[in-house]
Amino acid sequence: MTRTTNLNIRLDKDLKERAEAFFGELGLSMTTAFNVFVRQSLRQGKIPFEISIVPDPFFSPSNTAVLRQSIREADEGKFVTKTLDELRMMEK
Repeated sequence: MTRTTNLNIRLDKDLKERAEAFFGELGLSMTTAFNVFVRQSLRQGKIPFEISIVPDPFFSPSNTAVLRQSIREADEGKFVTKTLDELRMMEK
């Protein structure tokens, strides 16, 4: 018979609810999902996914500046309309 023990963790309420819904769709309880995480960590000898402090390049200062400018232009009613084909041609 496997011996078990209880573990209490603190988690943001919204994060917990979203995780329960997500894992529920996979047919897992939070307990099972956490057990999978721990077992994979031990099996691989590491966290089973990449953890990095490297920021997402999408949110770089230059991309953020372009996004802010685009928002300003949209607020001013300056829109450019392109079809998907036209956009694809611009990539070439």
